[in-house]
Amino acid sequence: MGKGGGCMPSKNKSSFVVSDHDPPLPLSETSISIEGQSPTRNDPPVPVQEVGNSQKVNKKLRIFIVFYSMYRHVETLARSIKKGVDGVEGIEGILYRVPETLTPEALEQMQVPIKNDEIPVISVEELVEADGLLFGFPTRYGSMAAQMKAFFDSTGGLWREQKLAGVPAGFFVSTGTQGGGQETTAWTAVTQLAHHGMIYVPIGYTFGAGMFGTDSIRGGSPYGAGAFSGDGTRECSETELALAEHQGKYMAMIVKRFGSPK
Repeated sequence: MGKGGGCMPSKNKSSFVVSDHDPPLPLSETSISIEGQSPTRNDPPVPVQEVGNSQKVNKKLRIFIVFYSMYRHVETLARSIKKGVDGVEGIEGILYRVPETLTPEALEQMQVPIKNDEIPVISVEELVEADGLLFGFPTRYGSMAAQMKAFFDSTGGLWREQKLAGVPAGFFVSTGTQGGGQETTAWTAVTQLAHHGMIYVPIGYTFGAGMFGTDSIRGGSPYGAGAFSGDGTRECSETELALAEHQGKYMAMIVKRFGSPK
C-alpha cells in the first residue's frame, strides 16, 4: 500500500483538441487549440467589468488543489502542481487538505509526520467556489485512501443539486510500489466525478518525452501526476515533480478555456 456554484462550460465554445504528436511535444500555452481558431492565438485578457465610470479587474480563476497526504508525498506533488497553476496568467492555485479520519494515537503509532497548519482543511461547501479541482491522495489496494473517500462521501448535498456539474477536475496520486496503482487509483476515482457531473481532465501524454523514459523509476501516468513512496522515506524525484508542475499548468489552461471569473 502507498504511504503517503461550479462554473459551467460556455455553450459558445467548442471542445478543445490536443495535437497528436509522436512522441508528444512538451506542453506550452499554445499546444491546446480550439476548433475554428488558430492554435497560436494569444490567450484572452482577464475580463473586466464596468463599475460606474471606471473599470474593475475581475478576480483570478481559482483551481482548488484538494488532497490527503500521510507521509507528505502527495503534499509535495500538490505544491508542485500549485507552482504550475500559478504560472498561468489569470489562474490561481489554492491548497486544501481534507479532514483526517484517524485518531492522533493511531497516527503516532504509524509515525506519521505532523501536518503543516498553513494549509487549511476544506469544507464540502467550499468546493462550489472553485473553477477547477485537482484531487490528490495515496492509494489503498488500488483505489483512493479512506480519508479522501470519506470526504467524497460527505458531498451528498452538492450531488443532489448537481452543484459541481461541469467543473473540470483531475487526480494525482502516490503509491508504495510500481504495481501499486498509479493508474487504477485515478481510474477507480473517476466514478466520483461522474456522479457529480464533473468533467474529468487527464493529462494524456502531453508531458512529452518525460512520459516515455524507462531509465529510472517514475510515478505518474496519462491519468495524472504521481509519486512512489516506497517505505515512506523515498523523496519525490525531479521528474515526478516536473510532471506535477506540468499537470498544474495543463489544468490551468483548460480552466482558462472553460471559465470566466465569478
